[in-house]
Amino acid sequence: MKFSVMQVSVMAGKLGDIFWDLAPAISYTAGYDIGCTIYVANTTNVEKGYALIARLTSGSQMLSEEALPVYGQTWFRVDPGDVAVLKGALRFNSSNAVLTVSLIEEETQAETDSVATTLIAPTGTTAALPPAWPGTTTTTTTDWTSMLTSMMPMLMFMMLGMMMVSSLKPSGEKPREERR
Repeated sequence: MKFSVMQVSVMAGKLGDIFWDLAPAISYTAGYDIGCTIYVANTTNVEKGYALIARLTSGSQMLSEEALPVYGQTWFRVDPGDVAVLKGALRFNSSNAVLTVSLIEEETQAETDSVATTLIAPTGTTAALPPAWPGTTTTTTTDWTSMLTSMMPMLMFMMLGMMMVSSLKPSGEKPREERR
């Protein structure tokens, strides 16, 4: 069987690709951090410089637009065929909007790719909770009292078994022979 080289995805930009770990729509309360990991792939054969631009829109109205600094700089470099993994957090003063992060290629100053998610204001009892960091799970507490109570019979049987085994073992002393 002969394998061929995988072609670049239709979804990828010609000068680079961006993707992230956020769902297409998330519950977001304005003013809280949205934790995310952004991946920037250089799909070319030469080193490229990129910038990230975040836009928040509601319908046709632009709510905000700002450059996202990477390592404290607007522009960052990615080696040919490499992927930059950028972990961070985004915070906005609006909800019920579309967040778009665009990948700008330095040489052409053109948007080569983008990702988007819809920020939906929570309703009901979850309104006071901040959004969760993607990939995390909720923590639970352990009730040690109930655990010990349920383990107690098993511990008692184990101790009884150990005592029985030790009582059945012959001791290290040789028994005295009785003389007749």
